Amino acid sequence: MGRLQPRTHVEGDRRLGLRLTVASLAVALIMIPFSLLLVVAKMPVNGLDAGVAERLHAYALAHPGVTRVLIVWTDLFGPWPWRIAVIAYAAWLLYRGAPRLAVWAVTTVTVGGLLGLALKIVVARARPHLPDPVALAPGDSFPSGHAVNVTLGAGVIVLLLLPHLSRWGKVLAWTLAWFLVLSVAYTRVALGVHWVSDVVAGIVLGAAVVAATAAGFETWRREQGRRPASPLTEGVEPETVKVSHVHKN
Repeated sequence: MGRLQPRTHVEGDRRLGLRLTVASLAVALIMIPFSLLLVVAKMPVNGLDAGVAERLHAYALAHPGVTRVLIVWTDLFGPWPWRIAVIAYAAWLLYRGAPRLAVWAVTTVTVGGLLGLALKIVVARARPHLPDPVALAPGDSFPSGHAVNVTLGAGVIVLLLLPHLSRWGKVLAWTLAWFLVLSVAYTRVALGVHWVSDVVAGIVLGAAVVAATAAGFETWRREQGRRPASPLTEGVEPETVKVSHVHKN
């Protein structure tokens, strides 16, 4: 029996890796025809994009103090701070004895970021060209990398925290996460470096990746004979609370 246990763990880890890979590929396959449609249409700037960009740019020029706050906010919650936060959390999970959860977190952020970058290259949409720009950003416009990564980072961290939170704590966590997502998305449009459709696509892509990998993880959990759980309300691995109690004792 002692020899079979490690093999069981290895087989389970392989299945988890397979589930996360399949979930990631599913998101990619969904996004490919969407991207091709955008390329064929050459991503025309619609009236909503142009109108919002012009109004927010005028406001930014007239209120430099607000603009400086938006720049600080967009940098504070930009892609790299979220990546570092998730990697740090994953390192802590490894230390606490939850390696599979750490793999899920890092895989989700990595896959989502790579998909966002791939879409930028495929679509190759130009960023807004506004008179007297208040901010500049390199690369292509669609989708917004900031919007993708804030959605990935906030979503992953909330799903990791949920098992440790009370009912109202969970509501607060999701509320704060969506506030960060929407506020960062707003800064990208308000600063004139993205169109509205760029940030909407970024949020959709980030949410799709988190949902897909969380569903893949939950399928793996059930295959291992664990109690079915709802990731949105219980987190991706509710049993991590028990692991934490064991380490404390």
